[in-house]
Amino acid sequence: MDLSKAFDTVDHSIFLAKLEHYGIRSIANEWLRSYLSNRQQFVFINNSDTLHLTCGVPQVSVLGLPLFPVCINDFINSSSIFDFDLFADDSNLFYSDKDVQHLVDTINRELGKINR
Repeated sequence: MDLSKAFDTVDHSIFLAKLEHYGIRSIANEWLRSYLSNRQQFVFINNSDTLHLTCGVPQVSVLGLPLFPVCINDFINSSSIFDFDLFADDSNLFYSDKDVQHLVDTINRELGKINR
């Protein structure tokens, strides 16, 4: 699974709650809230306006790389049958079964769990 665009969809309130859960509270959490808030994006297409961003973490920033693992570190808890191999924004999921139909059904069910 390629999660390269996952950073663009990180909900700020969920992300800050995760940080608080892991002990980043009080002033540090407020500092990160400030870092994430009031960001804008502009794409020049036929007189486009700037858009206020309510999700996503800046990837080309000093904090981008160390913050990404916090976003996905509980990803492995989404399935109890896959073996996970996580590296940056690429994830490999492993599962085997001798019955092809059971394999397909199980993988699709587990991918549904991951999606939720």
